[in-house]
Amino acid sequence: MVDEGRSTALDEDERAELERLRAQAATPRSRARGLRWTACGVLLVIFGMLVLGSVAARFVRSQVLDTDRYVATVTPLASDPAVQAELADKITSTVLDHVDVRAMTADAVGALTENAPGLANRPLASAALSSLPAMAASGAQSLIHQTVTTLVTSSEFEQMWVEANRAAHKNLVAVVTGDQGAALQVDKKGTVSVNLKAILSTVKERLDQRGLTFVDRLPEVNAQFVIFQSADVIKAQHGVRLLDRLADWLPWIALAVAAGAVWVAPGGRRLRALALVGVSGTLAMLLLAIGLALGRAVYLHDVPPTVLSPDAARAIIDAVLAPLRTLLRAVLAVALVIAIVGYLAGPSRSARAVRSGFGRAVDRVRRPGPDHTPNAVESFVGAYLTPLRLVVVGAAVLTIAFWRYPTGMVVVWTVIVAVLLLLALELVGRPARTVPARDTPAT
Repeated sequence: MVDEGRSTALDEDERAELERLRAQAATPRSRARGLRWTACGVLLVIFGMLVLGSVAARFVRSQVLDTDRYVATVTPLASDPAVQAELADKITSTVLDHVDVRAMTADAVGALTENAPGLANRPLASAALSSLPAMAASGAQSLIHQTVTTLVTSSEFEQMWVEANRAAHKNLVAVVTGDQGAALQVDKKGTVSVNLKAILSTVKERLDQRGLTFVDRLPEVNAQFVIFQSADVIKAQHGVRLLDRLADWLPWIALAVAAGAVWVAPGGRRLRALALVGVSGTLAMLLLAIGLALGRAVYLHDVPPTVLSPDAARAIIDAVLAPLRTLLRAVLAVALVIAIVGYLAGPSRSARAVRSGFGRAVDRVRRPGPDHTPNAVESFVGAYLTPLRLVVVGAAVLTIAFWRYPTGMVVVWTVIVAVLLLLALELVGRPARTVPARDTPAT
C-alpha cells in the first residue's frame, strides 16, 4: 500500500525517461511536418514554372497567332515617327538602288553634247552640263524622299500598313514553325521581315504623277522591312511549337498544382501555403519581367543599325511586347491578391490584428441591436462566410486567368468587384456572427 504522505514528484530518472518518451513521440510528427513542407515547396516551385509557361503560351496563342490582335499590335507602328522615317529611308534607297538617275542624266547630257557641236567652244555651258547629272541625282533623291515621306505619314499609308500586315499574318504561323511565307519571311539568319512590294508600287505611281517618268524603268523589287533579326529566332521556333500545344493545358495544370501545394501543407498551415502560392506566382512574374528586359536588350543589340535604326528597333520591340507586358501585370495582380488574402486569413499575430481592426470597423457600420434576431440570409452568410469568401476570391482569380485578353482595366475592375462583394458578405453576415448577449433574468 502506497503511503499517502509520500511525495508524488518524479525523481530525476523518471523525468528523464518521460522527456525521452515525449521526444520519441514528437519525432515522427516533426518528420512528417518536414516532409509535408518539402513537398509543398517542390509544388510551389513547379507552380511558378507553370505560371511562366502559361503566360508565355497565352501570349503565343492569343497574341502572335491571332490576326486581329496582331494587327492591333502593329497598327500603332504606322504612325510612329521612327518607323515612318525608317520606312521612308528604306523605300528611297530601294528606288535609287534600282534606278541610276546620275547615269541616265549623264547619257542625256552626252547625247545633247553630240547633237550640239557648238557647245565645245562654250566652256561655261559645257561645265554647267557636266554638273547636271550630280544636280539631277540630288534633286531626284530629295523629291523621291519627300514623296515617300508624304505617303508614309498619311492616313492612306496606315490603311495600307494594316492591310499588308493582315495579309502577312497568315504566314506568321509558318514563320514560328519554321516554314516560309510570302509576305512575312524569316531566313536562316533569323531575320523576320515584311514585304514592301505593294507600298513600292504606290510610291512608283506617286513619282510618275509628279513627272519622274524614269521610275517606269524601276523593275519589280522584292524589298523587305525588317521586324526582327536574331539567330535565336530559329531556336525559338521549337519552343513556340511546344507552347502552342500546351496553351490549353498549362493554366489548368498550374491551378491543380497550386491546390496540391495547399493540400499537402501541414494541418493548420494551409492558409500560409495559400499565401506562398501567391508569392510563387509573384516571383515568377518578376522573373518574367527581368527576362523581358534582357530579351529586349538582346534584340536591340542583335539588330544591326544598317538593317534597322535603333529608334525604329525600340519602337517595334516595345509594340510587340506590349500585350505580353499587359498579361504579365494581370497575372502579377492576381498573384498579389492571393498572397495578401492568404496572409490576412492566416494565424499570424499581425494578420489577427488586421482582422480585429477590420471587424471593429464593420461593427461601427453595422452592429446588431440587443433585440435583433438574424434572418435566414444573415444566418446562412454568417455560417458559411469562409467558403463564400473563397468562392469570391476564386471567381476573381479565374476571371482574370481565363479572360481572353486581360487588360489593366479588366484587372482593376475585377479586383474592385471582388472587394465590394467581400465587404458585402462581411456586412450581411455580421449580425449572425456577433449576436449580442441578452440579459438573463435574475433568479
